[in-house]
Amino acid sequence: MENRSQIDPYIFWPALIVIVGVSTALALAPGPGGQLVNAALAWITYKLDWLYMIGAFMAFLFLVYAAVGPWGNIKMGGPDDKPEFSTLSWIAMLFCAGIGSSLIYWAIAEPLYYMQWPPFGAEPFSADAAGWAVTYGMYHWGFIAWALYCIPALPIAYAVYVRKDPHLRASTACRGILGDMVDGWVGKVIDVCVMFGLVGGVGTSLGLNVPMISAAMSKIFGVPESFGLNVIILIIWTCIFGASVYLGLYKGIKVLSDINVYVALVLLAFVLFAGPTFFILSHFSESLSYLFQNWFRMSLWTDPVAKGGFPQGWTVFYWAWWIAYAVYMGLFVARISKGRTIRELVMAECFWGTLGCWAYFAVFGGYTVHLEVNGIIPLTKVLSEKGGPAAIVEAISALPGSVIILPVFVVVAFIFLATTLDSSAYTLASIATKTLRGDEQPARWVRVVWAAALAAVGVAVLAIGGLSAIQTSSVIASLPLIIVIFLMVLSFMRWVKEDFPDLGGKPQSVDYKE
Repeated sequence: MENRSQIDPYIFWPALIVIVGVSTALALAPGPGGQLVNAALAWITYKLDWLYMIGAFMAFLFLVYAAVGPWGNIKMGGPDDKPEFSTLSWIAMLFCAGIGSSLIYWAIAEPLYYMQWPPFGAEPFSADAAGWAVTYGMYHWGFIAWALYCIPALPIAYAVYVRKDPHLRASTACRGILGDMVDGWVGKVIDVCVMFGLVGGVGTSLGLNVPMISAAMSKIFGVPESFGLNVIILIIWTCIFGASVYLGLYKGIKVLSDINVYVALVLLAFVLFAGPTFFILSHFSESLSYLFQNWFRMSLWTDPVAKGGFPQGWTVFYWAWWIAYAVYMGLFVARISKGRTIRELVMAECFWGTLGCWAYFAVFGGYTVHLEVNGIIPLTKVLSEKGGPAAIVEAISALPGSVIILPVFVVVAFIFLATTLDSSAYTLASIATKTLRGDEQPARWVRVVWAAALAAVGVAVLAIGGLSAIQTSSVIASLPLIIVIFLMVLSFMRWVKEDFPDLGGKPQSVDYKE
């Protein structure tokens, strides 16, 4: 059901002005702007590394308790509420919304970085470095990463479907601690911060994937990479996700996510069976052994004595990037999770999300390592000299039938990121709407405005060359969101204690102010 109520001007306009203003300022002054955000990035990753590492680890432990403990059977809704979507479509939507085509990029590029600069003092290009190559990618896209995505979804879904709050916003999920302050300027500030963090995360995704698609299309059509080609790519993306977000959850986002999953599985299966199948499976087995033997060390390692910079440059950056997207994911996943239990929600994100990412790293990462260690293509040299997009295109081009596979790869990458962008625009529109109950959708025109805003920011920043500053801003935007997520968790815990004193029966009556 579409909601035709008015936008909330105290959220819509400040968010739009801040997002466009900051993006334009960083783009117009990429030198000073880049220096400023890079200094902030260095301070966050090296001074607050302990906060990100311990906080992310504790988030995962909290979700394990929520899923397997007495809260697991609590339903997001009333006793008779049924899920809106089939389990497969539900998992497809939350998976595609969360990872975009960045998964394809990093599944190939990340192992190459680790082979050159491995963790824990391993010798570069050694057998040990090859062992870590896929392992750390699986870790960065595994249980803890998806826990960061999942943890805001619980309090938001609880607020909307159990507490019946008519606002699908991050501030709503803080009401258990902040009370009526979420209806005033405090709540507006929280929601604008969430929207800025989301756009920062989207900027990072565009910064990674536009050059990758540009390199692939340059190879396919024999045209040079250029700003014009980048704009064409953005226009195609805008048409895809703009149409999807216009059609809404049922006819647009759901359908695109379903298509995405099937096409992605076909590409994955092709690489597995057309590539070095037994090497990929064997290397995946070894990567699992590395991961399970070192998981606790990887989760808390900050390297304060040797100061090699690996955990700061990779893990802390990753956790900050996931956090920048986390509240958006919480809002979107909460919207599609009516009728699901806490256990179902945690399993869908932390287990199925992790499994999907592991599959891509196992197959594409193992294939990449095979090309490098057997001297088939010097991908690390290509990476150092020409960058990640060129290395990715070289790897895909080495597959049998590359004339067909490379275009299929481009299609998968397009759809992957489009599913993230349409979900992002949908969520931005939801936050900017005055009232939005759990079964309603924001007005079409508001969804289209935010789709256009995301596209316009991408074009403007690409035109002036300040994209790296926008990427880095996602890390900076994550810092205040840590406080927001912490308030959400505290609110959620208080609500559960009030509504389920015995952690068993039906919810108690809730005196909620409409």
